[in-house]
This record gives sequence, C-alpha cells and structure tokens, in this order.
Amino acid sequence: MRSAVQNAVLALLLEVAGTPKPGNVDRHRDHPDLRFEQFLAGAVGAWPGLDRLAGDGPLGEGFERAVAGMADQRGGNTQFGALLLLAPLVRAAGRGDLSPAGASRAVEATTVEDAVSFYRAFDHVDVAVGDPPEEIDDLDVRRGSDATPALRERGLSLADVMALSAEVDGVAAEWVGGFERTFEAASWLLDDEGAVGDRASRVFLRLLADEVDTFVAETAGRSAAEEATRRARAVLDGEERGEDLAEEFVERGINPGTTADLTAGALFVALERGLEV
Repeated sequence: MRSAVQNAVLALLLEVAGTPKPGNVDRHRDHPDLRFEQFLAGAVGAWPGLDRLAGDGPLGEGFERAVAGMADQRGGNTQFGALLLLAPLVRAAGRGDLSPAGASRAVEATTVEDAVSFYRAFDHVDVAVGDPPEEIDDLDVRRGSDATPALRERGLSLADVMALSAEVDGVAAEWVGGFERTFEAASWLLDDEGAVGDRASRVFLRLLADEVDTFVAETAGRSAAEEATRRARAVLDGEERGEDLAEEFVERGINPGTTADLTAGALFVALERGLEV
C-alpha cells in the first residue's frame, strides 16, 4: 500500500501525464518555457516537503520545503498551486483524517509562522499573481520573505492570508471553502472507468467547463477565461476535439493552471480512497 506522500507525488505525476488538458503541459506537448520532464522533476523534488506535510511539523514549513524542492529544475514554477492545494490534504491524510472537515481542520490550525513560510516560498520561484488592493500592498506575495514584518504585525495566519485571496484565486477558495470542488472531482475520478490519465483529462475538462479558471483570468483576461470554459464544454459535448483545442491554447498562451491544480488535488484524494493505477 502506498503512503500518503507517495500518493501525493503520484498525483502530481498523473496530473501532468493526463492528456489532452487544453492549454497545459502534458505528455503530448510542452510550453516554450516549460517542458514535460520539468514537471516530473518538480514532483520528485517536492517529495521531502510533502513528507514533512504528512507529519506533525509546521504546515507552512513543509509547503516551503516542497516548493524549494520543486524549483530544483530549470523550468522554474511547475506545481506551486498544486502543492498549496495538497498541503492541507496531505496533512489531513497523514493524520488519518482525509475528508473536507479534516482538511479544513488543518487549515484552521495554521499560524502566523505558517504564513511567513508561505511567503518565503515565493523566494524560491516566480509565480504569476496580480496586484493586491492598495490597502494590503504590504502583503503582496511577490515581496516574499520581505513581507514577514507585515504578517507578524497584522497577526495573520496562513488561513487568513488565503481568505484575502479567495475571491480571485481558485486554490485559496478551496482552502476557505472546505475543498468542495476537489472532493467532488475525486468522486468523478472514482466513478469513471479506463486509464487514469484519460480520467484525469476528463475531470480537467469538467472542472474547466464548470467554472472560470482564475489563473487564465489573471494572466490572459476574463474574456479568455470565459472562452476557455465555453470551449471545454464544447469538447465534452463532442463539438470540438480536445487535442485541437489543446494545441490552440498552448499557441495562444491560455493556460488553465488552477484547473490543473484542482485535478492534482482530486487525483490525490481519489488515490487515497482506492483509485487503482
């Protein structure tokens, strides 16, 4: 039987191997600045941090260690958002408590020092994020560890930080919303049939068809994000070919990264609940 840490690494590997996932790196296509093998290296590099997350040490420290290990390849940021989503899930699984309530308990237990470690993770890799509201400019995550004094002065836990971003970031929304989409998508994987990579592709499309991807909205604009959702529905309805859309979105730089993060989280939950590979 695999451990929770092994399943977390496997989830990251299965997510990037699933195809087609329109706009994402997968086993059939690379991005100009990110390659398939760099995602594989990122998943393996994250292992020591995931191992800490499955234990009893500070959650933020485990996440930072996972990001630092992930970044030890030439592509840069491969799975930052997926690791952030996995952090409370792996913590809950390590305690034998993998459920929406168990993951939420892991979130609620976070501290100011977890928030400091989260910000420190941005020192290891560049992450595409938007400008924060002016009143919390001192909490811009791009400040990395330089934001430590503001975090401590404001007394913000990592859960508090996630709540500040939940309206514009799909992973943060999972943190504060009980991981509803993650667990629902895990049930889709378990109810489906066939190769796990094919199931992952279908789950990715269902997630994208259900809700606008916040990473696309941030990096390519709201119109592009709405188009991605509309066209994912068209693929599911048989009106477009997934492979064709995948090629087009890669060429146009439309990258539903948040949907990929949710797919990775769903794969982890499904693996923990008996999904066979």
